Amino acid sequence: MTPGTAATAPRIALPTAVPNAIAIASGKGGVGKTWLAVTLSHALAQFGGKVLLFDADLGLANVDIQLGLMPKRDLMGVMEGTISLAEARTAYPPGGFDVIAGQSGSGNLAGVPTRRLAELNGDFHALARQYHRILFDMGAGLDRTVRHMALQASTILVVATDEPTSLTDAYAFVKTINAVKPGADMRFVVNMAASPRDGERTYQTLLKACQTFLDRSPPLAGVIRRDPKVREAIRTQTSLLTHAPGAPAALDVVAMARLLLAAP
Repeated sequence: MTPGTAATAPRIALPTAVPNAIAIASGKGGVGKTWLAVTLSHALAQFGGKVLLFDADLGLANVDIQLGLMPKRDLMGVMEGTISLAEARTAYPPGGFDVIAGQSGSGNLAGVPTRRLAELNGDFHALARQYHRILFDMGAGLDRTVRHMALQASTILVVATDEPTSLTDAYAFVKTINAVKPGADMRFVVNMAASPRDGERTYQTLLKACQTFLDRSPPLAGVIRRDPKVREAIRTQTSLLTHAPGAPAALDVVAMARLLLAAP
């Protein structure tokens, strides 16, 4: 086949980032992404903002389970075209924020074409005008759907722990997004740290790798301490800020929310 004659799949343009949207992502599962998305949404709402939490884990959605919600409408109806994105919202009064749920644990949305997700970009921008912040709870991994959804947000929080696999996968996530959109605003969150100092050391490991191999220096958005109250809150299907607002992890998330609101 001569040059220029190869058939190529049509390229899908990068989504226009929603200015007030934050994606919470990671390279691997088990780092506390969904818990952080729930708690950070609650913290931002406590500061007086109107917040929407969007369950963007299209394979294993579980925001509604962590909050004990039983939404009558969810993202499946949006994808099927029976309801709009705005109509899929469910209020979560204890936290003062809204939720757009996926289909919990069904995996039915995992194969949604990227082009269909791209069509939602305008809807996200329309919803953004009604909220101070929109948070996307991303699925784990680096597949095309995760990348596309993460790029819908203007800020990406990459969650990691001190486990070697988590560090490797967090770096891989940054590398992948950086290759597609070099100017993306990515920040690290170190979760389940033994102490603030240990969290800082974990961040420095990630930072050094990014500086050495990517010539990038993603800032630290926050360190969240390991806290048994987190597991209690998840088990009782409540937000940590309701279950134990004075717990160390709760205070760390509130501090991170304050910094996010203060950042340009």
